[in-house]
Parts: sequence; C-alpha cells; structure tokens
Amino acid sequence: MNSKSFNPADQIQDLQYFGEFGGVNPSISDSSTYTFLSAKTMFDTFEGNAEGCYLYSRHSSPMNLYLGQALAAMEGTESANVAASGMGAITPVLLQLCSSGDEIVSSRTIYGGTYAFMKNMLPKWNIKTHFVDITKLDVVEAAITKNTKVLYCETVSNPLLEVADIESLAKLAKKYNIQLVVDNTFSPLSVAPAKLGADVVIHSLTKFINGSSDTVGGVVCASQEFINDLKNVNNGASMLLGPTMDSLRSASILKNLRTLHIRMKQHSYNAAYLAKKFENEGLKVVYPGLKSHPSHEIYSKMINTEYGYGGMMTLDVGTLEKANELMELMQHRNLGYLAVSLGFYKTLFSAPGTSTSSEIPLEEQKEMGLTDGLIRFSIGLDNDIERTYQMMKACMVELGILKVLQEI
Repeated sequence: MNSKSFNPADQIQDLQYFGEFGGVNPSISDSSTYTFLSAKTMFDTFEGNAEGCYLYSRHSSPMNLYLGQALAAMEGTESANVAASGMGAITPVLLQLCSSGDEIVSSRTIYGGTYAFMKNMLPKWNIKTHFVDITKLDVVEAAITKNTKVLYCETVSNPLLEVADIESLAKLAKKYNIQLVVDNTFSPLSVAPAKLGADVVIHSLTKFINGSSDTVGGVVCASQEFINDLKNVNNGASMLLGPTMDSLRSASILKNLRTLHIRMKQHSYNAAYLAKKFENEGLKVVYPGLKSHPSHEIYSKMINTEYGYGGMMTLDVGTLEKANELMELMQHRNLGYLAVSLGFYKTLFSAPGTSTSSEIPLEEQKEMGLTDGLIRFSIGLDNDIERTYQMMKACMVELGILKVLQEI
C-alpha cells in the first residue's frame, strides 16, 4: 500500500477487540505480574520466545499491546510500543540506536525537551548531536559523518512549524545507512512518515491522539525487530529505563483514538480559517496550509488532504509584553487557555521562547527565528470559528495589535 492510498482512519476503524466477557471495549488487565502454567514457559518468555505470554507489566500488558497495535496500524508499521510520556518514547529510541562515540544529526527546531536531552544529557554518554536547518538538504548531508547513526526531525517542527521533507531525508538516510527517526506528534493522520521512508515514528500521545489533556503518553512505531530490541529483557532501553504506561491510561487513550479522524478535520479546518483571516489582516502568520509558508508545496504533497494541514499556527505580535497581554485577555474572554501542550478541544496558546522552548539558549532562539512576540496556538474544536475570529480580533484591536478599519 503506497502513501497515497493508505488511509490511517480506515486502519483504526478495521481493528476490533472484544473484552473478556464479549465487551465492545477490551478488558483491562489490572495486574503488574502474570502467572505461568509451567516453569519452562517462564524461561522461554525471559528468552523472548513465548508468543502471547505476559511476564511483567513493565515489559508488556494486554492493554498496552492493544493500544500499540492500533497505533502501528495508524502509522502503517509492523509494530509499536507505548510509553508513559512522549519523552519516555523518544529517549529510549535514541539510547537504543546510539552508543558512546556515535552522533546524531537533528533538526534545530524541535520540542524543547528533546533538544535538552540531546544537548545536555547525551554528551554524558559521549553521544554528540549536530543541530541543523532540516529544510536545507545540503546542510543536513554536510553534517553527516562516519559516526552518525540517527537523522532526527519532526514532521512539522515545534514551535516554528518548519516542514521536514521526509521522502528526501529518507533517501539521505538510506544513502548513509543511518536511521531516520520522525516525531509525528503535530500531524497524526495527515502524514504517514513510515510510508514516506522513515524507520521509526514517534508520537507524544498526550497531544492530538488523546485529545483531552488528561494524561501523558508516548509511542514508538517501527519494525517488529526494532520494537523487540526496545523491549529486550537484557538490553532493551524501553524495558530497562522503565517508561511504562499504566493499563488504565492505555485504555482511555485507545477509546479517544477512535474519534481522532473527526477531531483532526475540525482542528485543521479551524486553524486554516483563522490563519487566512489573520494573514489578510496583515499579521505575520505561520501555518503550513498558507501559500506564504515556505514549505507549503512540499507539505501539500506529503499530506492526506482529508485531514488538512493540522491544528497548529503561530502569530507574531511584535513583543513578549504584547504577546502576554493578548494571551491573558484571550483567556479572560474564554477563548482558550494560556497553557503549554496542544491537541485539546479548547484552544491553547503560549509564548514558546519562555515556555516549551525555553531550554534553547536565547542566542540560538534568535538564530532560528524564534522571536519574542511569537505566540504558538493549538486551535481547538470551536463550532463557530467565525465567532472565535471576531472575538480574537476584538482582543487584538483593544490592545492595538490590529487597527480598527474606519467606516467611510
């Protein structure tokens, strides 16, 4: 199945699980450890040979496997392993793929926690990261050395919404025999990185996939071989670092996953509507669905258009002071929440330079174009988006960010 005919929502819809008593939702196994009918089966399970046997919930549990299967189907990979947070998915992948002396080439605009892990933690294991402009393939290639093991990017970057040309990056990764790891958190359903050549696809389940800002979670989608390596009892980073998802949380995310296709369409529709309106007002708007976005054409070729260009957009209002004033006023008017994270049914907004990307030094923020007045919006599921636009515009007029057009 190629990337054009692959529809992730159909893959999720076709999955059916039956509970222990015939329930339409699978039964939750609320156990940390599991019994064996013979000592030999326990031995085989420790050796990784006993299919379908559960050992210990840090290794796997029935509900985590159900959720993993659903997410693997969504991304079109052989297998998947869920974790207790997005970082609980990202960090074991990098430690599984890299040893002392190895190197990573990463996009410079990535989630602040990932950036901090690569810049501040990995050097303790003598693993070095080169941060590059991922949109410039010649710069990416120039950064690859004989020690490079991983090429890392986000489909749509946090917070600047730069788009990675996954197909071209995959060709580059194959050329140098390195692994392309893609964080697809901002674009579930819209983009299927594995179908474009990525080796490993990661999500923070906390965001759009769960969609109700009530839990944290992560997933690694990859080949069966790589997932087996991550879960290996003796040397698997996911097994040994212990980022295990709780079965009850797994169950709630699996239920929410069933409505993801409906939610993503509305997030995308609302964000595209506001982005066009505010760009027409003369504001500096970044949204991959706008023709003014430098990677609009590349992204248009990558996405499944049914799910649109995503729910994330940025506005630049000039100064941090103005950004803070606007966010406080919008929160006061019930337009959303001044909060980090994304994918909630209400709009969330934050100034990334002082929040989700604060781990990135100021001079580096400036170099990558992360300005003081930048506000990152995760647009919610508002029913009447014209009403939302008028209310947001009124806030901007009140604060002098937009001028009132005088009627003649």
